[in-house]
Amino acid sequence: MKLYQHIFICIILLIGTGLYAQNGKYALVIHGGAGNIRPENLQAEVATSYEAKLKEVLRLGDSILCAGGTSFDAVEACIRMMEDCPLFNAGKGAVFNAEGKNEMDASVMDGKTGLAGAVAGVTTIKNPISAARSVMEKSQHVMLSGKGAEIFAASQGLEIVAQDYFFTRERWNDYLKARQKADSLELIDKKHGTVGCVALDKYGNLAAGTSTGGMTMKKYGRIGDSPIIGAGTYADNNTCAVSATGHGEFFIRNVVAYDISALMKYKGLSLLDATNEVIMKKLKSQGGNGGVIAVDKNGNIAMTFNTAGMFRGYVKAGGEMKVALFSDN
Repeated sequence: MKLYQHIFICIILLIGTGLYAQNGKYALVIHGGAGNIRPENLQAEVATSYEAKLKEVLRLGDSILCAGGTSFDAVEACIRMMEDCPLFNAGKGAVFNAEGKNEMDASVMDGKTGLAGAVAGVTTIKNPISAARSVMEKSQHVMLSGKGAEIFAASQGLEIVAQDYFFTRERWNDYLKARQKADSLELIDKKHGTVGCVALDKYGNLAAGTSTGGMTMKKYGRIGDSPIIGAGTYADNNTCAVSATGHGEFFIRNVVAYDISALMKYKGLSLLDATNEVIMKKLKSQGGNGGVIAVDKNGNIAMTFNTAGMFRGYVKAGGEMKVALFSDN
């Protein structure tokens, strides 16, 4: 066998095993929620805490992708870190429902295979994002909810905690205030939001994930867009990966995450044009508030929102990194 033939065969084998980097490029984007996030209603020291945590999460994602890790691994790890941080409305910082309990939702999607997993209405799984991944990889289903999801997570060796693990004094105080005006439609938490991550790895594979505690004072087992594939989370290697945050009912009705991908796939829109079309035009015209983070197959990113602010940040191959909180930065 000639040398060039041997090299060609080795390259084919590496591609087949997923070890050959397509171009060495990668990108990762995160969000920590969108809403009425303004300098005047976010104390300077609190803003600094958010910026520091966002950078820490980005550094974690960068270390995974730079070392050749997969987009899926990076997405899960970054969201787990945010679930463990009480600054965000996910995991440890989840808001309280109308019964004074923490009910969480999460989902993941693999852009390479089109597989997805989700959990909804869970109360004892420490990291719902990992449970969503287990549903995808270890079950025949896409979504499990409530007690069934918790039993499944325990059977997979995931950490199960007492419900009081998720209690934080700040979220409890928010709940008490919201309970006094329970008939109001303005139940979305104004500063603390859903978390999400999207990534493109060195092998050209996309992944997306989203995790949330939902809406403060939500009733009757309400499920938002975060665990719904195509609404709050979507990934397709042919187009992009998307994670959403905001008023979930609007995102569900408009299938926001998939809509962005479809505009790219069927109308040839760029990532930025597609996110603007859905978030800044379609959603806003209906009164739907929120935003998305997205990355396309070429490593282009978008962080598009129609609210006063969105906790967000990105990192790219080579170390380029940025975090921002408000609309003017």
